[in-house]
Amino acid sequence: MAPPAQSQRSPSPSQPSGKSEVSDLKLQLRQLAGSRAPGVDDSKRELFKKVISYMTIGIDVSSLFGEMVMCSATSDIVLKKMCYLYVGNYAKVNPDLALLTINFLQRDCHDEDPMIRGLALRSLCSLRVANLVEYLVGPLGSGLKDSNSYVRIVAVIGVLKLYHISASTCVDADFPSILKHLLLNDSDTQVVANCLSALQEIWSAEASTSEEASREMETLISKPIIYNLLNRIKEFSEWAQCLVLELVTKYVPSDNSEIFDIMNLLEDRLQHANGAVVLATVKVFLQLTLSMADVHQQVYERLKAPLLTLVSSGSPEQSYAVLSHLHLLVMRAPYIFSSDYKHLYCQYNEPSYVKRLKLEMLTAVANESNTYEIVTELCEYAANVDIPIARESIRAVGKIALQQYDVNAIVDRLLQFLEMEKDYVTAEALVLVKDLLRKYPQWSHDCIAVVGNISSKNVQEPKAKAALIWMLGEYSQDMQDAPYILESLVENWDEEHSAEVRLHLLTAVMKCFFKRPPETQNALGAALAAGVADFHQDVHDRALFYYRILQYNVSVAERIVNPPKQAVSVFADTQSSEIKDRIFDEFNSLSVVYQKPSYMFTDKEHRGPFEFSDELGNLSIGGEAAHTVVSAQRVEENDKDLLLTTSEKEETRGSSNNGSAYTAPDDSSSTSVFASQTQIESATNSTAPGHSPQASFGIDDLLGLGLPAAAPPVPPSPQLKLNTKAALDPSTFQQKWRQLPVALSQEYSVSPQGVAALTSPQALLRHMQSHSIHCIASGGQSPNFKFFFFAEKAEESSSYLVECIVNTSSAKSQIKIKADDQSTSQAFSTLFQSALSKFGNP
Repeated sequence: MAPPAQSQRSPSPSQPSGKSEVSDLKLQLRQLAGSRAPGVDDSKRELFKKVISYMTIGIDVSSLFGEMVMCSATSDIVLKKMCYLYVGNYAKVNPDLALLTINFLQRDCHDEDPMIRGLALRSLCSLRVANLVEYLVGPLGSGLKDSNSYVRIVAVIGVLKLYHISASTCVDADFPSILKHLLLNDSDTQVVANCLSALQEIWSAEASTSEEASREMETLISKPIIYNLLNRIKEFSEWAQCLVLELVTKYVPSDNSEIFDIMNLLEDRLQHANGAVVLATVKVFLQLTLSMADVHQQVYERLKAPLLTLVSSGSPEQSYAVLSHLHLLVMRAPYIFSSDYKHLYCQYNEPSYVKRLKLEMLTAVANESNTYEIVTELCEYAANVDIPIARESIRAVGKIALQQYDVNAIVDRLLQFLEMEKDYVTAEALVLVKDLLRKYPQWSHDCIAVVGNISSKNVQEPKAKAALIWMLGEYSQDMQDAPYILESLVENWDEEHSAEVRLHLLTAVMKCFFKRPPETQNALGAALAAGVADFHQDVHDRALFYYRILQYNVSVAERIVNPPKQAVSVFADTQSSEIKDRIFDEFNSLSVVYQKPSYMFTDKEHRGPFEFSDELGNLSIGGEAAHTVVSAQRVEENDKDLLLTTSEKEETRGSSNNGSAYTAPDDSSSTSVFASQTQIESATNSTAPGHSPQASFGIDDLLGLGLPAAAPPVPPSPQLKLNTKAALDPSTFQQKWRQLPVALSQEYSVSPQGVAALTSPQALLRHMQSHSIHCIASGGQSPNFKFFFFAEKAEESSSYLVECIVNTSSAKSQIKIKADDQSTSQAFSTLFQSALSKFGNP
């Protein structure tokens, strides 16, 4: 029987069929290495292209290193470039092979063709092999003195590469001094720009250890060098101009006349076609005149035209970058830009991110003279097909009204929005009307007349529904159907998923009860009963709080819940003035585009508290948790929770030197205090001094809550048993933590014995493990510790995940529990609290 025929498959020209193909290439390259036949360079090109293509797709062709080097003995610059590319790629991973290239690269550094000299020098410096630095010093010294500017340009960057390979070799060869000489005397501006860039990087790195480097760094911003660079600035490339202008911002002129000289010299740079040059020049003007208030304002006036021109020209991305800087200036001095508001109108073809920024600026520049035109324009955007922009435009109208400009007309516009048959328009208008009523109570009659016609069933967004409920409670005496609307909402309590809405509903029913008691009596009783039974901790606490103050004294409850309201004069700003000033100092950088200082997105300490990385960051994991504790500054988690409140953070920074930057956990709609179930039960069973139980029975009877004495005893919950050998890998823990909702969020007290025992996380880890609660990760330093625990039910594979934050200075622990089975989370919480309370006991 004949063997089966093998399919004939031609190999791809860019994919070798095996080692034989590489061997064939090696043989062909060796044959061409010493050949001087006509057309041999063309043959070499084809082979070199094959080698480079194989290398590009990840095939190891390092075995051809010797043949490639031998074939590089040619005057063909294309072959030289491909050979240098090959050499640079394999020299990094195989330093031994790099030794083979030194001779031919050094030889090429003395070639007659300046292009080959430059390419060879660049390739030689790109080898980045520490034991070959001695071979770089000679070629670099020659390159810095080369008659051709291209070679000098490459040599300057080569010095910087040498510094990063071996700083001592670079400094000992006195290359920084040579670069400084070239900076002041070289005829080619690109050489000068490269020298400036290299010297800034070298001396900045050396300044921490060398006083001489510090002095040299200061000489870069001295008057002779600054003026020398400014006088030649028109000769520089755009990149180099930005580099020089950034250096000028650090220069401190001796007097006002010098400031005006510099600004006059740079006046024409504001008309440059490149946006980067214009923004760099703008930064110079702003920094130079910070101490001159009148001139600084005139600078704003001068900068308007070039910036507005840049915004209207170029790509949307460039427009956004320039507009972000213009936005910063507008927020600092809105009155200067108030006459140019029409330049900030949105165009139909602009992307939404540009429109959103323009809407913020229109809100800022609004004043008495232009409010009508701006609000008219914004109202047109409310019908925009882009719903997010429509929402932003309505918010902008409300913000202008809160600035006390043309309030009468704006209130009428907002009331018209309420009558539009678009859910998102109605939702945004309701939120704004609530804010307006808080600031302008005198408009309540007109607003309530319109709001009363809105059906709560047609409002689905939580913030809008919360605003409507707030108005129903606050102005229930003016809205005939308010008690009945609130009662219908209470009846549908279980269908309301937003804790924010349920919190507002509790407060609104309480307010309505004090204004119209007979009609609200049943609704309040049902609301308190539903609130006390609510699974959300804040809703539960607020309902319990209202119930207790009603038990204590109804008049006191009315003074607390429904006091005389005062108009809100100023709404809180979302960004502090300190952060705004910091962003202004970092003008012409990503800080302006991100609208946050650079330390918030570059410095790891401020990158975000406790973020998980893909491998649970630098937290101690698994078995290491019992032996290793990671520094609090390096522990990160993905839940976006913070460890301490702002005030606690300042106290911690003052009392300890561990550099922690922790803040407190922020749960949505958290407006009440945390309380453990034990604390709630003990408080419920106690009565206030001087207050008889019979008075509370009257409230219970009035609200239809029933007598506590007649309540049947609550059957004890079944004891939860945990798996003593539970196991969970970090990746599964991380995935579950991201997916599962928070079942319970509580605060426990830690016993003094527990605080004394918690000198390091290991003691608590061993203690909890003895209660079948295992640690997946831990970290922190005294007084702040953070732990991630997990446990598993004994009967089934149902997991509990716990975040435990312990502050030994306050003897408090904040617990967040997530569970596969939400119904048993309270039982696990009790078990966890019991285990934690025993920590430190003998």
